Amino acid sequence: MILQHLVHVVSLILVALGAGLAAATAIAAGYGDGDFVAFVASTIIVVAAGLLGRRDTRLERDISVREGYAVVSLSWLAIGVFGALPYLFTGVIDSPVQALFESVSGFTTTGATVFSDIESLPHGILFWRNFTQWIGGMGIIVLGIAVLPFLGVGGMQLFRAEVPGPTPERLQPRITQTAKLLWYVYLGLTAAEAGLFMVGGMGPFDAVTHAFTTMSTGGFSTRNASMAAFNTPFIQYVTIAFMYLAGVNFALHFRAMSGRPRYFQDAEWRFFTAVVVGATALIALLLLLTSDIYSTLGFERGLRDALFQAVSLGTTTGYVSYDYELWPFAAQFILLMLMFMGGMSGSTGGGMKAVRLYVLHRHGLTALKKSLHPRAIILTRVGRLALEDDVLNGILAFILLYITLFVAGALALTAFGTDLLTSIGASASAIGNIGPGLGDVGAVDNFGWMDPASHLVLVFLMLAGRLEILTVLLLFHPDLWKRARFGVTPGHLAAAEAAEEVALAAARTARERAEALERAARAAEAEAEPTEALPSPGDGAQQLDEQLPVGDRQPDQPDRQ
Repeated sequence: MILQHLVHVVSLILVALGAGLAAATAIAAGYGDGDFVAFVASTIIVVAAGLLGRRDTRLERDISVREGYAVVSLSWLAIGVFGALPYLFTGVIDSPVQALFESVSGFTTTGATVFSDIESLPHGILFWRNFTQWIGGMGIIVLGIAVLPFLGVGGMQLFRAEVPGPTPERLQPRITQTAKLLWYVYLGLTAAEAGLFMVGGMGPFDAVTHAFTTMSTGGFSTRNASMAAFNTPFIQYVTIAFMYLAGVNFALHFRAMSGRPRYFQDAEWRFFTAVVVGATALIALLLLLTSDIYSTLGFERGLRDALFQAVSLGTTTGYVSYDYELWPFAAQFILLMLMFMGGMSGSTGGGMKAVRLYVLHRHGLTALKKSLHPRAIILTRVGRLALEDDVLNGILAFILLYITLFVAGALALTAFGTDLLTSIGASASAIGNIGPGLGDVGAVDNFGWMDPASHLVLVFLMLAGRLEILTVLLLFHPDLWKRARFGVTPGHLAAAEAAEEVALAAARTARERAEALERAARAAEAEAEPTEALPSPGDGAQQLDEQLPVGDRQPDQPDRQ
């Protein structure tokens, strides 16, 4: 691993972050709430740090797999740290740990906040909070790959380490093209939602900022009551629709926009949709049959709130249309289970991802069938695709690590004095990138009362959940840093160049041998005369052997040129 590669890429990500801060600076200047100078100072510091790191480093070669994992984790940590500067410089947060918590919560699209009175914040801060979620929704690295050409060098290593899901999907042969297409879809849906919000009566500022946090499944709002402040059926149904779209694999959206919709052919989509619809139906029945609240509010409101919260927590958006902690415990338990599922792979949602739970379900059915038919060969399938053992093992390992971190996080919070229900809700919320939890961090509460140690635990869980667990845990594995050095020495460069020359020579020799064999075969066909005699049993094997490369022939056959 070459450490200057890490510094170089992280530095350029910081320069890109400075461009985002510049946009928030323009908003602060326009509204004149007194936060303009703080944003100018933050922008200068972030851009200067990025340019300084870029000036003293360079990329010597393609980014390796190990460097890719390290770059992604360190980039997210860096933008979390530098993204906290506006909160400190404006004075809306006094504690550096709380500022880091708010910043990481934004970039990881978690939506947990330390603010109790959001509506009193300056417009620049309100815009920055929601904009960080929009940047983090599709991924700061995916944005970098799309915008910065140098990240195409080894870009698949970065793409694989950041994009949620077991197997990142390419839409185009070049990873840069795939990243651009994903951002085009993301930007188009965001603009469409903002337009519909304005049609429904939202002001431009609220419409744009809430479109940011809906499509990113982030959940930050400019209002204390979240989406309950916009208590009109049109706005809430628009929000439901776009939260659902944000929780679906963006590759499916791209294909639909290209005139090739494949939603119903996708097994994960069918599973995800069935879970959301089923959870909505169960919650609606519980609310309408066992709760006195909706005897007054009515059937439509009960069904709308059930659908809103099922989609909101099922996609890990975290918006609130009603205080669900007033609902029956069975309805709250269903919402807690939805927190663990999250959206589809390739979406902006958090959680375990629907495909992993679907595979776990299918694998369980396969195990039952094998118990009844021990000698049968029964494969675990997703749609028509039979899963290999390494994919299954990877999915099972991820689920085990996810649950382990959730339990460890809840245990750590209880050790710091938080009650059990709140610890479970906060840990599930942080690692699933959801926002609201249960107990004292529920639908209408915040995380500002927690101590710094608890905030740091939750910061780690938010980063781990957003980067699919392994990307963060690998930072603590000694093999990742084995033989790490800051730069490439002349000896390493010479060895790499020699190895490249050997590889090119071997490829050239193999190509020339294949061309010679092909010419010989064509000449033999041209000179051969037709005959009525039947070939002997050995002739077919001999002809087949002549078509094989030299290394693949049978040992007793002569080398024919």
